[in-house]
Amino acid sequence: MESVDLIYKAIYILVIFGITLLIATYSTYFERKIAAFIQDRVGPNRAGPAGLLQPLADAGKLFFKEDFIPAKANKALFVIGPGIAMLVATMSSAVIPFGENLIVDGREIWLQAINVNIGVLYVFGVVSLGVYGLMIGGWASNNKFSLLGAIRAASQNISYELAMGLSLIAVLMMTGSLSLREIAEQQHGFNWNIWYQPLGFIIFLICAFAETNRTPFDLPESEAELIGGYHTEYGSMKLGMYLFAEYINIFVASAVMATLYFGAYNFPFMLELEAWLADMLDSVVAANNIVTMIGVGVMFAKIFFFIFFFMWVRWTLPRFRYDQLMKLGWQILIPLAILNVVLTGGAILLKEHLF
Repeated sequence: MESVDLIYKAIYILVIFGITLLIATYSTYFERKIAAFIQDRVGPNRAGPAGLLQPLADAGKLFFKEDFIPAKANKALFVIGPGIAMLVATMSSAVIPFGENLIVDGREIWLQAINVNIGVLYVFGVVSLGVYGLMIGGWASNNKFSLLGAIRAASQNISYELAMGLSLIAVLMMTGSLSLREIAEQQHGFNWNIWYQPLGFIIFLICAFAETNRTPFDLPESEAELIGGYHTEYGSMKLGMYLFAEYINIFVASAVMATLYFGAYNFPFMLELEAWLADMLDSVVAANNIVTMIGVGVMFAKIFFFIFFFMWVRWTLPRFRYDQLMKLGWQILIPLAILNVVLTGGAILLKEHLF
C-alpha cells in the first residue's frame, strides 16, 4: 500500500519537475516573442514552425559551447554558484498545490509534492537561499563588475524580503494557517484573498519583481553599468543554469501569487459543477477527477498570466537607479506593508466584535 503511494508520489514529482523545466525553457521563447510584439518586430521565426524550436537551438548552443573558467577565479565556488541557483529554484515548487485530489484505484492522489503545515515558510526559506548562488558566483569570478552585481543582489534581497514578509503576514492573519493547501482551500469558488488584501498583493507583486531580479529591478545584472553583473564571466551551461533559474523563479513566484491571492486551483461555481457532473455521470469519482483537472488548468492559466505580466513589465518600464530601488524598498514599501498589517488586524478585531 505504502509502496504504491510512493510510486504515485514519485511520478507526480517527476511530472512537476518536467513541467517546470518545460515552462522555463519556453518562457525564453515567449519572452522574445512578447518583446518583438511590443517593439513591432517578428521575433524568433527560423528554428522550426513559427520559431518553436528556438529554445532547443539556444539550449544546444549553450550546451556545446566551450566551458571557460577565468584563470584567477575560485574554481570550486565558480562551479557551485550556478548549481546552487538551479537547485534552490527547482526545490521551491515542492509545496505548491496545483490541484485538489485525483482518485485512482480507490486511492486519493493529492496534486502537491509535499503537504507540510509550514509550506509558506518552506517556500520563502528556500527562495531566500537562491541569492547565495548569485553571491558565490559573483565573488568567485574575481571580477569587480561581478562582485558589484553580487553585492547588489544581496542588498536587494534583504530590502525587499522584509516588505514581502510583512505583506504575507496580513494573509496569514486572515487565514490562520501556514499551509499553502489550507490557504487554497479557504478560497473556494470566488472567495479569493485579493478582494481582502489588494494593498498586500500590490506590495507582494512589486517585491516578487525584486526577488526574481527582473526589470525594473534587474540591478544585479544591469548590462549598461555592469556588463552582465554577477554572471559576467560565465558561459556555456553555467550561464544557462543562471538564466534557467531566473525563469523557474518567475514560475514559482507566479504560482505562489496565484495560490495566496487568486484562489489557486479554485474557480467560480466549482462545487456546483462537481455536483452537477456527479448527477449527470452517476459517478462521484469521475466528477471529482474532472473538476480537479479543470482546476489544474485554471491554476496554470493564472500562472501563465503572471508570467506574461513579468515579461510585459520588462519590455515596458525602464530600470530604476540603485538609490531609487533602495528608497522604494525601505521608505515606501515597508511602511505600507506595516500599515497593511495594522489595518488587517483592526479589520479582524472589528469583525470579531461585531459578529
